Amino acid sequence: MTSKSNAILLKGIQIYSDGTWIEDGYIKIQNQTILEVGSSESLLQEEEDLQLLEIPLNYKAVPGFIDVHIHGANGADTMDATKEALHTMAEALPREGTTSFLATTITQEQKQIEMALRNAGEYIQNDQPAGKAEILGIHLEGPFVNKKRAGAQPMQHILDPDLELLQRWEQLSKQTIKLVTLAVEQPGGLEMVRYLKANGMIASIGHTDATYSEMAEAIEAGASQVTHLYNQMRGLHHREPGVAGAALLRDELKAEIIADGVHVNPEMIKLAYKQKGKEGIILITDSMRAKCLKNGHYDLGGQDVTVEGGKAVLSDGTLAGSILKLGQGVKNIAAFTGCQIEDAVEMAAVNPAKQLNVFDRKGSISKGKDADIVILDENNDIYMTLCRGQIAYVNGGENK
Repeated sequence: MTSKSNAILLKGIQIYSDGTWIEDGYIKIQNQTILEVGSSESLLQEEEDLQLLEIPLNYKAVPGFIDVHIHGANGADTMDATKEALHTMAEALPREGTTSFLATTITQEQKQIEMALRNAGEYIQNDQPAGKAEILGIHLEGPFVNKKRAGAQPMQHILDPDLELLQRWEQLSKQTIKLVTLAVEQPGGLEMVRYLKANGMIASIGHTDATYSEMAEAIEAGASQVTHLYNQMRGLHHREPGVAGAALLRDELKAEIIADGVHVNPEMIKLAYKQKGKEGIILITDSMRAKCLKNGHYDLGGQDVTVEGGKAVLSDGTLAGSILKLGQGVKNIAAFTGCQIEDAVEMAAVNPAKQLNVFDRKGSISKGKDADIVILDENNDIYMTLCRGQIAYVNGGENK
């Protein structure tokens, strides 16, 4: 083994590993990678050069959470288009158990989107130290959406799906766009879905007024996700199942859910869980820069947002992203649905890793994978977060 700086042993802890619990387990980490996972009784010896972290037996180790839809946190936003903003987000997110994420854009002037894409692409390729949440790519939310379902997307900058523009943006981002939210019913929508599918990107249908039959066409073309289920989409109606109906009925679609109890009624989250199961839901925050900060006025896509009483709203009362922490979302969905905490963890870690095609290195506590690990206390609150083998957060301690 090597020095204590990159060799860690977590011992005496419950571990959720590949769908099962190890009641009194250990995890051996070296050079950002999980070397071994097993029962403590099978641990032959404790190498002297390992940094030993003894955790209370009633605490749990679960895989790090992956937020595929997050605009900002702690005063920073992807659209700020600065290295410092992305650094702030990457440093803040381990406090809520998030160890990797997609930097998410919003509908804006093309120049501003392009600045954000260029900045994120350069950051992803050149500026990602261990010990902070890793940016796995970009989620392009808008501008290819439907004005009728704009929500907090600035309506004056919304465009029809434009494949040539998207291809230019791919180049600007250094090929780091991983997920695109679009309205498939708009001119060029199906063509864009086919292109995204063919080029290894996720087509997520959102901010959309599509009918059920249009959603069926989108699925046939390669759509595999819906953006923030129930929010800013054609809802469920007994004569027109709409986007929400397609999301609930079609197993081909993973459904993002904001489990803050504000964006979606808890009973509707329970309905989605009963219909989709733990395999069909991806927990997200859709959070904006006010997360981690006090009530007040903030910016989202050039619009004034008021944060008060756990809500972020535009001047007309439209919800404008969330201030949800993903660790709280994990607890919330367990409370709303009655599912086990490990089922909620699957929705926050396993499903996004598989959807992003990074399950070979993320999403579970397994030998050979990145050491992205969250320690939950007896109340399932975040006690400690490790990002690629380095302690990024300790509750009550200093960020490393």
